[in-house]
Parts: sequence; structure tokens; C-alpha cells
Amino acid sequence: MFLAISPVQILVIALVILLLFGGRKIPELMKGLGTGIKEFKNATKEEEKDKDKKED
Repeated sequence: MFLAISPVQILVIALVILLLFGGRKIPELMKGLGTGIKEFKNATKEEEKDKDKKED
């Protein structure tokens, strides 16, 4: 359980992020993060499709 994160640690991390970026920047950061994750998922799906086509 060395890498387990407790709720208190999550709260401290959230407060540090809030202090560093401010309340107005957080929605922009989350939107960018969501877009990045979406693009990553799409890229991995395309790669799997290409891999399946090559196998056929």
C-alpha cells in the first residue's frame, strides 16, 4: 500500500492546484485535459483498426 492515496492527500493536492492556478484557470485546464484524453483515445482506436486491417 505504498502508493495508495488517501482522501486527505487528494484534498491537499486539490488545494495546492487551486492556489497555483486560481479558480478561473481550473475549468480551462480541465477542458484541455479532457480534450487531450479524447484525442489519445481516438488515436489508440485508429491504431487498433490499422493493426486489425494489416492482420487480415
